[in-house]
Amino acid sequence: MIRKYLSFMMVSFLLFQACKEDSLGPEVKLGAAPTITTPSGGNTYVLEEATVADHFSDFTWTSADFGFQAAITYTVELDKAGNGFANAVALGTTNSNTLTTITNEKVNSILLAKELPGGAPADIEVRVRAKVSSDVTELISPSIAMTVTPFEAAVDYPKLQVPGSYQGWDPANTSTVITSLKSDGTYEGYIWVADPDAKHKFTQGLSWDTNWGDTGLDGTLDPGGDDIPLGAAGMYKMNVDLNQLTYTDLLTSWGLIGDATPTGWDSDTDMNYDVNTGHLTLTVDLTVGSIKFRANDGWDINLGDDGPNGKLEYNGADIAIAEAGNYTIELILNEPKYSYTVTKN
Repeated sequence: MIRKYLSFMMVSFLLFQACKEDSLGPEVKLGAAPTITTPSGGNTYVLEEATVADHFSDFTWTSADFGFQAAITYTVELDKAGNGFANAVALGTTNSNTLTTITNEKVNSILLAKELPGGAPADIEVRVRAKVSSDVTELISPSIAMTVTPFEAAVDYPKLQVPGSYQGWDPANTSTVITSLKSDGTYEGYIWVADPDAKHKFTQGLSWDTNWGDTGLDGTLDPGGDDIPLGAAGMYKMNVDLNQLTYTDLLTSWGLIGDATPTGWDSDTDMNYDVNTGHLTLTVDLTVGSIKFRANDGWDINLGDDGPNGKLEYNGADIAIAEAGNYTIELILNEPKYSYTVTKN
């Protein structure tokens, strides 16, 4: 009887181990990363308005080796030379070993969005990222260098429309949009919603042909999904990731804080929304010192100026006030790049 019991336990153990190994799937043994073969690197490009719609360049690369057969997603990225791809922008994504859809206009817009001046040669780097799963380490190619001279033009960032009951359900309304500064499928913007309990959706383009809602209200976007409800009226920070089909709508109230303000670093002085300009404004007495902008009386969302150049960055540097006096402050969040003005009255 004992022998039969031991035999049964041994068979059960072996079966468990076999099932366990099967559930793990193929063993991942990372091999060679992709290598860019076209262009070879060191190339020079001069972009011109007359050729804005022309093809920029083909990009080709060798296959990444993940040690097993899998569908690989390749993303071609660009950034300023020497930046370590800290602010990389996607030129395009594909499941093949070549990308042929990049236009001069797209490259020009990316470089201008990085505040590289038109007419001046810019040193940039390009690399390819290979991915099979969020559970598997990406393989990244060595970068190649090139020099590109952009031309001066208005930057046309990719946009998502945000039609809703608060603006007449109009996807053609170009003032209610959020933008993708990196052209990478992630979008952000601040939109004023004057009506409480409003609803909205997201559309790509000025019609309802491509739209997303949230069926089930689980934070996941569904093509043609249900209307998305909002709460109180106010300024909403909207973020969308079309790569993951996720979104967030966060109600924000903004204030000025700093040792130059009446309440110092202890509390905010609230700002008000101006319906005529779409800006948040405040007229206040300031002393010599520093200020910043922050949302919801906390530091999770705050804006400063690393320039200082009048442009705002999340967690940016304090903004200096050199002279005491009465000031009008404007916080401008209804543009792709957030900015501010400080005017002494």
